[in-house]
Amino acid sequence: MTRIFAGPWAAQILADFGADVVKVEHPKGGDDVRRMGFPRRDAAGRETGETSSYLAMNRGKRSIALDIGAPEGQARLKALAGRADVLIENFKVGGLRRFGLDYPTLAALNPRLVYCSITGFGQGGPYAALPGYDPIFQAMSGLMSVTGVPEGEPGAGPALVGYSVSDLNAGFYATIAILAALHHRDTVSGRGQHIDLALLDAQLAAHSHIAMNYLISGRMPVRAGTASQINTPWQAFDTADRPLMVAIGNDRQFAQFCAVLGLEGLAEDPRFATNRQRMAHKPALLPVLQQALLARGAGAWMALLNEAGISSGPLNDFGAAAADPQLNHRAMWRRMPHPDGGELPFIANPVNFSETPVAYGRVPPRLGEHTEEVLADWLGEGAA
Repeated sequence: MTRIFAGPWAAQILADFGADVVKVEHPKGGDDVRRMGFPRRDAAGRETGETSSYLAMNRGKRSIALDIGAPEGQARLKALAGRADVLIENFKVGGLRRFGLDYPTLAALNPRLVYCSITGFGQGGPYAALPGYDPIFQAMSGLMSVTGVPEGEPGAGPALVGYSVSDLNAGFYATIAILAALHHRDTVSGRGQHIDLALLDAQLAAHSHIAMNYLISGRMPVRAGTASQINTPWQAFDTADRPLMVAIGNDRQFAQFCAVLGLEGLAEDPRFATNRQRMAHKPALLPVLQQALLARGAGAWMALLNEAGISSGPLNDFGAAAADPQLNHRAMWRRMPHPDGGELPFIANPVNFSETPVAYGRVPPRLGEHTEEVLADWLGEGAA
């Protein structure tokens, strides 16, 4: 019973892993994300009514259309929840209570139910009733304070991460929590439980080492563009033809990096001998490295750096990533047949199981496409 991104993302991961996922939608319009993004066209070039954002979050599922405002819809939802292992919802706090679809009510019908509530701010607290979307949580969690062009540089200011990172992080946490709750139910308690997950909490937790840097040092992290807050050199540099990302993880690698650049003496300079010293003397170090890297193109530098064991890579757009031989070897770019006669391109689940490989059997469903099928499978109801 989720919409937009966070809940559907978690449910799609579970579908990839083999769950029978039933997407419950309102008969009038369904999930709002069906109207977000770019339209997909069929093999004849006609718009299908499906959008890129919806297609990104909903493969592997069946869709049923139920009006939970009507007694019949509530009864069927309760019956489905009575059979389910997991219910995921992202209604406003308390929103399902008036329909008799809240956790205490459904847990009384099915004590083994794992009930995951995903909201912007959680089930309690001064913000619990407030609405929110991804950019709000990027802003409030502190993410935008460390993302963007540094102070003093042209275009300085905070920037929004280029995708709905708060939603997807919450979806990952939801998946982990659901699997943990199922394991506890099946190995310890025999009972399900309620999971209360907030997007704001999830995004703050995902800051991990950046937030811990502040807690330990008291120093406020800053916007650093492509650079690291804790290592240097660890950023994009211009080359003779295009930018190149370089990441130096320790002092030994820095000495090897300098040797590749023909700057052997640089690594012996006391100002740059350790990462701590390099961080303190970045204004003196980075221009020297930048000037040296302008001597060759990115591809030539990558070949030399790879040979020396130095991590580097181009700043790809999605077209370049789609052509990348490593991503293609890993089969990350996929296609599946679509019932309209065309194909649906998609990005694969990155998890590779040795015994239970991910199977992609269902394209994202049309609204209510499987209502009769699911009610028959789960509840034994006929078409009438």
